[in-house]
This record gives sequence, structure tokens and C-alpha cells, in this order.
Amino acid sequence: MVQTRQSSLQDFLQKIQQGTERNLQALLADPAVPARLQEAMAYASLNGGKRIRPALVHAASHAVGGIEAAAEQAACAVELIHSYSLVHDDLPAMDDDDLRRGKPSVHKAYDEATAILVGDGLQSLAFATLARPIAALEHSQQLAMLQSLSQAAGPAGMVGGQMLDFEGVGKALDQASLQSLHEMKTGALIRSAVQLGGLGSNQVSQAELDALDRYGKNIGLAFQVQDDILDETADTATLGKPQGSDSRLNKPTYVSLLGLEQARTLCARLTEEALASLDALPGDSRYLRELADYLLGRGH
Repeated sequence: MVQTRQSSLQDFLQKIQQGTERNLQALLADPAVPARLQEAMAYASLNGGKRIRPALVHAASHAVGGIEAAAEQAACAVELIHSYSLVHDDLPAMDDDDLRRGKPSVHKAYDEATAILVGDGLQSLAFATLARPIAALEHSQQLAMLQSLSQAAGPAGMVGGQMLDFEGVGKALDQASLQSLHEMKTGALIRSAVQLGGLGSNQVSQAELDALDRYGKNIGLAFQVQDDILDETADTATLGKPQGSDSRLNKPTYVSLLGLEQARTLCARLTEEALASLDALPGDSRYLRELADYLLGRGH
């Protein structure tokens, strides 16, 4: 039974990874974009990454009977935002990391100015992609999708979380402050990915959206706790980025605040709460459930 579930999830993830890769390649193949910028944008967003956020979009869409075209556009949009954030996070003025997804960061493979422009370009492309008309989807639903992603990626979401991250360097934050930081920096985009999948349906109910949002909030925070654990326990080759970078930068983490075992306990509890929220969904939530288990046990 366990083997069947693992096979089901791996098949699902492979399908999403391959589909997202194809769609991103098509989006990035714009002859109007200067060649060096196009090449660097592709370097930043193709042939790498687990595509967890696109998988969450599709899993949530599956749970509410969403429109496939809406899920595909949303999956690309959220992955483009994620890729842009990584490019900017790696810059010397930010986290100053030279390695990403097992290869040189964009500013090392190209230069800092190109990396800044790559991030800008990927962000703009994300919203242009999500705004493409979808004939089968009501305009109000597509507008709600745009609002969800813009809020998650903006100053009250990911960007604001990054600011709090800078302000927290060298400080002893309490758990509530650390949670607020990570709900914005990492959790907001993951939460939005789940929302986007739900909103890509004309028939989704508010109760279903609320259940998906509870799932997204908990799984987003669990994802960050597990990241903090892996930053302490995994090696650079496995992570595909420098191990211990948070400690090197003197950033507060769940491991530094709670200790390794309590951080693992918190991650498991958040995952359980995420799974419990899915009981309110009448549709097929198996991929959301399997993804929660997968994220809890991931090694990178």
C-alpha cells in the first residue's frame, strides 16, 4: 500500500515537473527579449528545482475539480515568482550565495546586473502569464488569482518577509516573531499556490477555499521548519546550495530557537494540522495529502 502511494505521488510529480518545464520553455522563448537576458532567465528557471509550488497548484485544483488551463498558467506563474526570488536572494547584497540547485547562482554564472534584471523579468512574466485570458474561467476567479499571487509576492508577503529576515539577523526572536517572518517570506507563496489551484474552478465553494487556505498556511510553515532542519543536517551536495548558510549569516531559525528535536516535532504537528484541514473537502484530496507527507520526509 505504501509503495502504491509513493508510486502515485512520483508519477504525479513527474507529470507536473515535465509539464511545467515545457510550459516555461514556451513562455521564455520570446524573440523580443534580448538574447543574453533570455538565456539567463532560462538558466534561472529551467532544468532544476522540485516544482513543489506547481505541484501544490495542480493538487489543489484536482481536489476541487478545477480547470486544467487555469492550473497550468498558475503553476507557471508561481514558479516564475519563486525563481525570481531565488535569483535575488542569492545576490551579494542579500544572502550572498554562490550555489543554487547544484550550479553557480545567476550572478556568478553571468553578473550582478544581469541577475537583477533576470529577477525583474521573471516577476513581470509571472503576472503576464497569470493574466492571460482563460475562456472557461470566470473573470472574477481569474482576478482573485491575480490578487492572491500579488499579495503573496509583495510587501505584505514574500518581500516583507525578506525585510523581516534582514532585521532579524543577530537577534534572538521569540517563536511568534519567527513564525510571522516565515509566514511571509516562505509561507505566503506556498499558501498562494494552494489558493490558486482552488480559485481555478468556477464551482469552488468558500468552505473549500477556507479548507485549502488552512492547509496552505500550515504546510507553508512546515516547509520552512523543515528547511531550517535541513540547513543544519544535510550536506551541500544534497541541498544543491551551501549547507549552514543561515548559521553563517547569523539568522534566527527554528533549530536555533527550539533545538533540532523540537523543530522536528513542530514540523510534524503542522503537517498533521494541514492534513486535518483536508477532511472538509468533499473532492479527491489524495495528492495534497501525499504532498504533505512527502514534504515532511524530504531530504532537500
